[in-house]
Amino acid sequence: MDGKKTPCTMAMKLKDSLTTLDQELKWLGEMIIYRFADYFEQTTQFEYPQSPDLSEDDSYYASVLREFDLDDIARLLILIGLVPHLRPSVFDIFFTKNAKFDRYYAEFGGLKGEKYSGFIPTGETAAFIIAGSDLHKRFQLQRCFEEQHLLYKNNILSLGFTNNYEPIWSGELIMSKEFLTHVTLNEPYKPRFSPSFPAQLLSTKLDWSDAVFDPYVLQEVSQIQSWIEHEQNIMEEWKLKKYLKKGYRSLFYGPPGTGKSMTAALLGKSHNMEVYRIDLSSVVSKYIGETEKNLSKLFDMAENKKWILFFDEADALFGKRMNSQSSNDMFANQQVSYMLQRVEEFDGVVILASNFKNNIDDAFLRRFQSVIYFPKPDRSLRFELWHKYFSAFDMENVNIERIAADYDISGGSIINVLRYCSIASSKRNTKTILESDIIKAIKKEFLKEGTTLK
Repeated sequence: MDGKKTPCTMAMKLKDSLTTLDQELKWLGEMIIYRFADYFEQTTQFEYPQSPDLSEDDSYYASVLREFDLDDIARLLILIGLVPHLRPSVFDIFFTKNAKFDRYYAEFGGLKGEKYSGFIPTGETAAFIIAGSDLHKRFQLQRCFEEQHLLYKNNILSLGFTNNYEPIWSGELIMSKEFLTHVTLNEPYKPRFSPSFPAQLLSTKLDWSDAVFDPYVLQEVSQIQSWIEHEQNIMEEWKLKKYLKKGYRSLFYGPPGTGKSMTAALLGKSHNMEVYRIDLSSVVSKYIGETEKNLSKLFDMAENKKWILFFDEADALFGKRMNSQSSNDMFANQQVSYMLQRVEEFDGVVILASNFKNNIDDAFLRRFQSVIYFPKPDRSLRFELWHKYFSAFDMENVNIERIAADYDISGGSIINVLRYCSIASSKRNTKTILESDIIKAIKKEFLKEGTTLK
């Protein structure tokens, strides 16, 4: 973190931006009229429009302009990106055709969408409105499309990709859904699962008091909590950011059902951070470059937000690199290398979960701040889990201590047993749990793992 607020973390007590945007869009409309007059050599009828004064404006939109000290070029660029979402008719004038050639003017840029019938602005459209024939302004505008620029770094606006043989200005202006949601609804954007965002919000109704962990696990997890709480102080006030990488990376490994996902969800809940479970089946692609592209979209969306990214069953993407020179292995190694780079650059918390530590590439392990083993609960912890989860039932005729001693199962499996037994009890219209219910449910759990109990 760099100490600055971001569009995502600014206080949402700011006023909504609709009145301000109405004023801003009028300014943009005047700019377009002026630019057309200039292009068709009719400027004597118009003066160059001056930007509205927003120094006292307390809307979210105006606060972003001030926070990032955006000039009129970046400000107009944002407005151009917003128009298709807010007032598409502003761009109808760009459908003007060149009567001499019976085609649209190349200088206007623009694209047609698959479903959208309006004018989609491109970099060339922005260059026409903002710079006209002024090459100096055009070069200034180009800097707004660089990855180092605040518009890109803070996920406000970007320029779409083009083919290698086409000018970069041909790419469409992409307004982020995050920023759009802020300025229109005045609330944070919570992305939904989609091809462009293959992740789902991970939450839990449990609290830390509901969890039963090995003391070693709790001690290691507390290190992550301490980093989340004190990162700002460590990096900024103690000025250690030149030595320490931003963010925190951890590997959770161990048998299924031992609490890896639950721990990630609890970390988010206890620190008011959103946790997103990444669907690796939607990320990994057999086509060259597609996996990297999917990962890039994901990390770009997550950048500068207080998120935890949770990669479950991480072996699919973070597995060991191969030494052979086959095209398939080189392709897989390229994906791992790219992933390593993005994980290291991410400023939030990244958690990988795997059943086996040895499946994860060593390069990741060396760069992780913690590697935490989640074991199956021992006899005493199993007894505590059985007692905690079944406390709402009548268990007088059940020897829980013996069951905990005899059956080596995980906490997740005990939860499954609880569900089975609660269904069995409800059928009998009673809150009494029978030991036979528990044994039947345990047998089902062992069958899932390919083990048969007598």
